[in-house]
Amino acid sequence: MTGTIPRPATEPDLDESPAASRWRRVLPDACAAVLGTALIGTQGARLGQWLVDDAAITFAYARSIDEGLGPVQQAGSPPVEGYSNPSWLVLLLAGRRLGLFDHRAYFGVPDLVLYPKLLGLLCALGILLAVGWAARRMVGHSWAVVVLAGVLLASNVSFTAWMFSGLENPLYALAATALAAVLARAAVGGTLLRRGPAVAAGLLALLAALTRPDGAVLAAVHPLLLLLYVTKARLLPSLRTAALGAAVFLLPYGAFLGWRYALFGRLVPNTAVAKAQQPPTLELFAGTGELLSFAGWTAVLVSAAVIGVVLGRPGPARAGLVAVLLPLALTLAAFGVLKPDWMGMYRFATPVWALAAFAVCVATVALVERGPVRARAVTAVAVCGALLLSWGGQRERAAAFRAHPTLPMCVVVDRYGATFNEYAVRLGLKNASFLTPDLGGTLLTSDLVVQDLAGLTEPDLADAFAAEDMAALRAHVFGTLRPTLVHAHGYWATYPGLTPRRMAAEGYLRLYTERSRHGDGGDWVRADAVRDPRRLAATRAWAEREVGRILREQEAGRRGGCGEVFRPGQRL
Repeated sequence: MTGTIPRPATEPDLDESPAASRWRRVLPDACAAVLGTALIGTQGARLGQWLVDDAAITFAYARSIDEGLGPVQQAGSPPVEGYSNPSWLVLLLAGRRLGLFDHRAYFGVPDLVLYPKLLGLLCALGILLAVGWAARRMVGHSWAVVVLAGVLLASNVSFTAWMFSGLENPLYALAATALAAVLARAAVGGTLLRRGPAVAAGLLALLAALTRPDGAVLAAVHPLLLLLYVTKARLLPSLRTAALGAAVFLLPYGAFLGWRYALFGRLVPNTAVAKAQQPPTLELFAGTGELLSFAGWTAVLVSAAVIGVVLGRPGPARAGLVAVLLPLALTLAAFGVLKPDWMGMYRFATPVWALAAFAVCVATVALVERGPVRARAVTAVAVCGALLLSWGGQRERAAAFRAHPTLPMCVVVDRYGATFNEYAVRLGLKNASFLTPDLGGTLLTSDLVVQDLAGLTEPDLADAFAAEDMAALRAHVFGTLRPTLVHAHGYWATYPGLTPRRMAAEGYLRLYTERSRHGDGGDWVRADAVRDPRRLAATRAWAEREVGRILREQEAGRRGGCGEVFRPGQRL
C-alpha cells in the first residue's frame, strides 16, 4: 500500500487564534532546533578554549577600530585589509562596543574566547531554525528534519570544529542556509517571481560575500533558480525579478569594493594576495573528491540515491530541494576552486556541510513519509547505516584533531607575543620591531612593532608571495623593514630563504633554535641592537628553558587558556 503525504500534526483549530495556531506549528521545530544546537555545542565544547590563531587577527582589527585607530593591526600601523571577513568583524566590533568581547573573563574564561563561541552557537541555532522553517513547506514532519540535521552536523568534526574556531565560518554557513531556506519556501509556494524572495536572496548573498570572498558565488543562486522555472509567458517577469535581486546584491557590494579600493588600494583583501590564489585547475578540484571521501562514499552514494528518488517525484519536496541543491553545488565548486588550506579539517567546507545536511534530511523524511512501509524501512536503515559508517570513518581523524587542533591562539600568545615582549625587556631593546608569520595572538599581546612575515598585513610581502619572488621578499625584509627581532620556523624559514646562514649573513644573532623536519628556524635578534653580551647569554639561557616548555605544551596538544585578558605588554 502506497503511503501519502501525512497531514500536518498541527491542523488549525477553528476556536484557536491565528497566533496560537502558528506557535503550535512552530514549537516542535523550535524544540528540535534547540536540541540539535545542544548536540552541536556539546561536540564543539570538546575542543575546550581552543581558537585558531588566524581568528585573533580579526580580533585585533576589531580592537583597533573600536579604539578609534581605524582598520589597522595595531596603533601606528598603516591601514591594511589584513582580514577577509568584514561582516564577522562587524559582529566582533559590536560585541566589544557592548562590553561583551575583549574586556574581561567569566569563571576564568576570557570573553575573547566565549563571545565568538557564543556567536557560533547562535549561528548553529539559526541554521537549524532556517532548515525547519523551510521544511514546514516541504514535508509533514519538519521537526524530524531538524532533529536529523542536528545529529548529522553534530557528528561532523569538520563542521563543529570550524563553527567554534573564532573564524567567520558560522556566519557564512548561516547565510548560505538561510538563502536556501528562503528560496526553497518561495519555490514550493510559487512566489519566486515576487519581490520579497528576490530582495532576501540578494541581501543574504551580500552577507555571504562580505563574510568570505568566495561567498559571492551565492549571488548566482537566485537567477539560476529563476532560469530553471522560467517559461516563455513569464520571461519578462522573471527578468525583472532577477534584475531586482542582482541590484540588491551588486549596488552595495560595488560600493563596498569602491570603499575598499579607496582606502586600501586593492579590489581584493590583502590576505587574498598573500595567499596567491591562482585560477582553478583540474588538480585543485581533486580536493572536492577528498572532501567527499571524508564524508564517506557510502554516505555520499546513499544520500545521492535518496535525493534522486525525491527529485523524480512531483511534489513540494522536489521543488524545495532544487533550491537547496543549487547553493550546495555552488559552495562545493567554490571549495574545489580554492587553494588547499593549511589549517586542515576542511575549513572552507562549513556551508557545504550545512546545505548537504539540509538536502539529505529533507529528502530522507520526504521519502519515509511517502513510500510504502517496506520502502520506508529500507530508507531509514540505509540512511542510518550510511551515517554510522561516515561517523565511524571520521572518529580517528576527529580524535587526532581534538588532541592537536590547528595552531591554538594561546600557543601564539605565549610563544610569540609574551616571549618576544620578554626578549625585548631582557635585552634592553627600545622601540623594537618584530617579524613573525604567526600574527593573531601576537597582535593582541605584543607591545613591539609587529611585522607579518606571511604578508597578510604587509602589502609588499603579499606581492612578493603572489609573484613567488623570494629575492624581492628578502630585499624588503632586510633592506626596508630591518626588524629588530625575527622568528621563522619550518616553511617560513625555508621557502622565503630565512635560513640560519642567511640570518647570520644579514647580521642577526640566534636567541633560540627551533628544529623541524622542514628545516631549522628559531628566534633572532639584530646584532647591532644588542649592547651587552651578558644580557644576550642570560636571555639565551632563559629561552632554552621557557620556550622549550611552551613547545612541549604545544606538542602535547594544548587547548587551555593563556590568561583572562589580552593586552600589549603581556609577559609569561
